[in-house]
Amino acid sequence: MGLVGVQENGNGEVGLSIGTKNKYRRMDSEVTEDFDDGSHHHHQKKRSSSTRKYVLACAIFASLNSVLLGYDVGVMSGAIIFIHEDLKITEVQEEVLIGCLSILSLFGSLAGGRTSDIIGRKWTMALAAIIFQTGAATMTFAPSFEVLILGRFLAGIGIGFGVMIAPIYIAEISPSVARGSLTSFPEIFINLGILLGYVSNFAFSGLPEHINWRVMLGVGILPSFFIGAALFIIPESPRWLVMKNRVEEARTVLLKTIDNEAEVEERLAEILLAAGTGSTEKYEEKAVWRELLSPSPPLRRMLITGVGIQCFQQITGIDATVYYSPEIFQEAGIQDKSKLLAATVAVGVSKTVFILVAIFLVDKLGRKPLLYVSTIGMTICLFSIGVTLTFLGQGQVGIAMAILFVCSNVAFFSVGIGPVCWVLTSEIFPLKLRAQASALGAVGNRVCSGLVAMSFLSISRAISVGGTFFVFAVISALSVLFVYTLVPETKGKSLEQIELLFKDEHQWNGSEVELGDVVHLVQKQ
Repeated sequence: MGLVGVQENGNGEVGLSIGTKNKYRRMDSEVTEDFDDGSHHHHQKKRSSSTRKYVLACAIFASLNSVLLGYDVGVMSGAIIFIHEDLKITEVQEEVLIGCLSILSLFGSLAGGRTSDIIGRKWTMALAAIIFQTGAATMTFAPSFEVLILGRFLAGIGIGFGVMIAPIYIAEISPSVARGSLTSFPEIFINLGILLGYVSNFAFSGLPEHINWRVMLGVGILPSFFIGAALFIIPESPRWLVMKNRVEEARTVLLKTIDNEAEVEERLAEILLAAGTGSTEKYEEKAVWRELLSPSPPLRRMLITGVGIQCFQQITGIDATVYYSPEIFQEAGIQDKSKLLAATVAVGVSKTVFILVAIFLVDKLGRKPLLYVSTIGMTICLFSIGVTLTFLGQGQVGIAMAILFVCSNVAFFSVGIGPVCWVLTSEIFPLKLRAQASALGAVGNRVCSGLVAMSFLSISRAISVGGTFFVFAVISALSVLFVYTLVPETKGKSLEQIELLFKDEHQWNGSEVELGDVVHLVQKQ
């Protein structure tokens, strides 16, 4: 495998190098080698294209579970209107039914980290799909509120597994140069699922009320067939394989995902070192959860950044906006059910289209500029929704402004904090702790999501819907401050280099990227 050596690059970061071929050559071999170089270049270009397609396919298949979460979020916003009428549930039961999915999913996220370390990233995704589909089928045929809650319980556990494992798998299988874009794929598929849920609501709303919501929920079972097929195509994570001392299998996977063989060996050496396998200096034998509960200073910084950004993603009210968009538009003055559901489709389209912007920019401009644009834009939009619902009444102007600002809010969410939150959480933690630390971040995300979803209607009754959005605007303003002070830039760095980044407190506290980068981003657009 060549000699492994440790070097320091110009930025003072520690890098790894593998013994490579001699760079000198004999003069009389120049013509032959030039010919060989041309042939080699053509072969390398062909392999590079094949590698990109393979990694892209892996990212897409790994993200299919996210469609299930998105579809559930989108479809429930409309289905709840008909469930309310068919099963005669109360407003409190409505809040519990919607919000409990997020709270219950935290158990799946907690179990997902340990499960993925035992059975692997790939088969954890399979388990997530099976549990969710069981829950979806239970909800579809539920004769009562109690059975409906049981189905939500199973769906929540499945979603908990799915949301934490897909970004980890993609981050661990992707080359550094494209990791941000590819790790954003689960967020794309969540948005696609939400849009499909909204379209399903609109399409099936004309059916009898005791059937329409069941059909809406039942359609969510279909993606399981694609997920089953995907498991026969995607490989296991190379980093998990190294953790299990299956180094040759890991090398085989890396050869499929990285187009340069020298880089494959370099990356494998870094993974071996990070896992404590390629070095005589082993990790201290310390239980993962014990290490997370009594973290070292670098790990504490990682947890603050990872869990913090996950919580801010939800407490700024995105799930309230998505789950309760019909109620928000009703407050603005839209009364017809068909028009309400059509307006929610506009929200879904906005959320899905703008996630594509993030995919193209996250690896070019970096994580932090997108987070700045996102959090500042959301703060303005949330404040504007509050003003619109509080002061503009229920006229045509109020309706138009409400739709505009709700769509703009979800657009700003999709451009930055929506996908970047998962990108950061999947790439900042050390290999040994990555799955369970990411699970902790996913738990924070799901708890905040559940609290917002389960309390939105009650708080809105107490301080008005407009007043609730003023609260969300204040929280969103705090998220700008959090990004400025506590989120470092990770663009272009390997997972192992990012680990070193958090050992330097000066780099962690956000000194690398200033707000001036947002001006650069706006000018480029």
